[in-house]
Amino acid sequence: MSSTSSTHRFTWRIVDIVVAAILGVACGLIFFAWNFVGDIAGDALKLIFPPLKGLVGGMWLLGGVLGGLIIRKPGAAIFVELVAALVPALIGNSWGVSTLLSGLLQGLGAEIVFALFLYRVWKMPVAILAGAGAAVLEWVYEIVTWYAGWTTVNKVLYLILLAISGAVLAGVLGRLIQRGLAGTGVLDRFESGREVRRLI
Repeated sequence: MSSTSSTHRFTWRIVDIVVAAILGVACGLIFFAWNFVGDIAGDALKLIFPPLKGLVGGMWLLGGVLGGLIIRKPGAAIFVELVAALVPALIGNSWGVSTLLSGLLQGLGAEIVFALFLYRVWKMPVAILAGAGAAVLEWVYEIVTWYAGWTTVNKVLYLILLAISGAVLAGVLGRLIQRGLAGTGVLDRFESGREVRRLI
């Protein structure tokens, strides 16, 4: 591939920005709703065994993975996850503006995985890795901010469970959502939509 065509492939269009913003807002509303469901379930699991709370964390990682899978441009995962984090921060949540730092790290975790595959591979295994990657950086943030007093064993177990949750709730679910949207034709202006519809 020539450098010119590669540059064009990575250049953001107006439609990319608009759709990324819409995705971010939509995911932000999902996050806002999940704040209630996830918190209740997470607190219950935490009472049983603290690291189990990681099992519900993957839903908050969905934005970056979905944004990357659909837009397929450098920065898309970070952009969508940041917008998604901004929505509940503005509406109101228990974490305030610190949600933005969390969102930045989550998006960066997914972004790193997509970059490792040179923004060329978008199959389910990469989506799963992106969800797990988002979980790893979120884990770093949470261990430093909230769970520094945990034992090393609990920290490691929390990482494993959060990564599994990210892989499933952000990775697998994100890929299924992308394919579902593509099947409707709404993503026809994106390669992520055209490639799926070619298989139908």
